[in-house]
Amino acid sequence: MKEANQILKNLKEGQYAPIYFLQGEEPYYIDLISDMIELNALDESAKGFNQIILYGKDVRMSDIFNNAKRFPMMSDRQVVIVKEAQSTLDFGKEIGDKLLMAYLENPLPSTILVFCYKHKKLDMRKAISKALEKHTVMLTSNKLYDNQVPDWVRDYFAQKQFKITDKGVFMLAEFIGNNLERLSNEIDKMLINFKEKVEIDDHIIQKYIGISKEYNAFELQKAVVLREIVKANKIINYFEMNPKNNPVIPIISILYAFFSKLLILHGTQDKSDNHLASVLKVNRFFIRDYLAAARNYPVNKVVSVIHDLRHADLQSKGVNAANLPDSQILKELIFKIMH
Repeated sequence: MKEANQILKNLKEGQYAPIYFLQGEEPYYIDLISDMIELNALDESAKGFNQIILYGKDVRMSDIFNNAKRFPMMSDRQVVIVKEAQSTLDFGKEIGDKLLMAYLENPLPSTILVFCYKHKKLDMRKAISKALEKHTVMLTSNKLYDNQVPDWVRDYFAQKQFKITDKGVFMLAEFIGNNLERLSNEIDKMLINFKEKVEIDDHIIQKYIGISKEYNAFELQKAVVLREIVKANKIINYFEMNPKNNPVIPIISILYAFFSKLLILHGTQDKSDNHLASVLKVNRFFIRDYLAAARNYPVNKVVSVIHDLRHADLQSKGVNAANLPDSQILKELIFKIMH
């Protein structure tokens, strides 16, 4: 995310703004920026007197600004961070917004005030939202779409000065998904095992992140694509014995994403690798898998599969499930897909 990266770059260079308003459904960048300010804006010796952490559910706007208007003690500045700011008792109410507007128009230059407004966004049509946009460094941190996750993974490895194979990128994106906090944590735990900048491949990921080499959603998808019925059944049986590590909903999501792209492929006249990679928003490395699937699953069957996936998704969420366990839902789904 360019906006977040620019803020982080400025912070690394010691450029701090008086007010930050960090909002959005993706908490990763909100935490990353607020943590960087918390860790680096003040020397350790100054933090005891000049760094204040507040939690929205415990305070009102008056508490926040009483702290923000204090002058620092034996330091050039102070830091006030409001975590879970979306829960502030009078945020969005007339009294609270009046106090916020007054401070926005006349902030104390020696205070760095940070609002961490997580899991939601302001209505930008409102006057207070426009004032925040005008007077603060504002970040709106949105959840990544699934097709954006591979590029994020590559960028993250590049920042760490590691290389990663295309298959490795796919595995991380598919098995961990767009939860950036979990993705970054899993990658960091893996990379501490390497002193040298090795290239990370699927074997390393399987070893250190705990994805089974033979029994995982990626291998199940591959078995379905190639119509390898025996292999698919072995994987499903393994999932049934290890239900906590193999929840059905993410598996259905992975298969749904694949067959949705396969439907697009069937409707695309230009089936060159480059064009398909662009249309399907996948790396060229995976185009051969889609072409193999297209040969095994004609368009009418793909439409039927998508219907079955939607039905299984509803069952997995308790709709018309008739108390079926997840393993049974998955078994019936894979049987319908492959027959």
